[in-house]
Amino acid sequence: MRLIFAGTPEFAAVALRAIMAAGHEVVLVMTQPDRASGRGLVVRPAPVKQLADAAAIEVLQPANLRDHAAQERIRALAADVMVVAAYGLILPQAVLDVPRFGCINIHASLLPRWRGAAPVQRAILAGDTQTGVSIMQMDAGLDSGPVLMSAVVPIAGDDNASVLHDRLAATGARLVIEVLAQLPLTAQPQPEGGITYAAKIDKREAALDWRLPAEQLARQVRAFDPVPGATCVIEGKLLKVWRAQTAAGEGRPGTVLAADRSGVVVACGEGALRLTELQKAGGKRLPAALFLAGTRILPGIRCLTGTA
Repeated sequence: MRLIFAGTPEFAAVALRAIMAAGHEVVLVMTQPDRASGRGLVVRPAPVKQLADAAAIEVLQPANLRDHAAQERIRALAADVMVVAAYGLILPQAVLDVPRFGCINIHASLLPRWRGAAPVQRAILAGDTQTGVSIMQMDAGLDSGPVLMSAVVPIAGDDNASVLHDRLAATGARLVIEVLAQLPLTAQPQPEGGITYAAKIDKREAALDWRLPAEQLARQVRAFDPVPGATCVIEGKLLKVWRAQTAAGEGRPGTVLAADRSGVVVACGEGALRLTELQKAGGKRLPAALFLAGTRILPGIRCLTGTA
């Protein structure tokens, strides 16, 4: 296939590597403009751009795809198909109609469940036991196009967003290669029922509200690892909570019930949560035993809700 690839983060880069390895001709890569990131706000190219630059593939970074010059460049390349994965920009109909086989999207859910920006985190937050990848024929709606192929990916009880992301990225790369080898394929319309939306993650959602059930808070911790990281406040200090599990215990929500090498146990609205990996501002992620060696936390103190 002669194709255009549109994507930005590592999820998309995994698919682009597979497409290049399969021998397809990638004539253009589109990715979002470079942005500052990290503590020093250093401007770095996204993973997809780094990969394209290393392979000497032309890169286009329009602020949006209503840009006339960008549309003309896409049209001039006469691509068979455009593959889109976590691109982050809306494709107008004028772009969707250009490639011979249209535009296909690698989406990290079993559509129509979890349409939208954050399907990986939302699946974990909801307590789903499985998710998957859908290769969708794109239309003008939000992840509403018919599905060309899909695959189920289980969610283990201890999966965080990072682990699940990597599993979904690998599945998406494998699936898109299968689809490209079989185009044109007949796409199946998405069911009208069971539609859910995966809204973009707001940093405020990462604050642990101890009035909630421990099971729900444990899912929050897993869903927000690595970004933005679940948070709480102990003794006036904001902490990131990277690992936690439900535990036996009860008390006023937010009360520390125990603090030892096995973790910091905090009472919740239902049950208790054992915090087993924590991080102070400016510090490293540490298992509870090491964290408590440098930070004194006593039973009976209050653990509060707090945002970074």
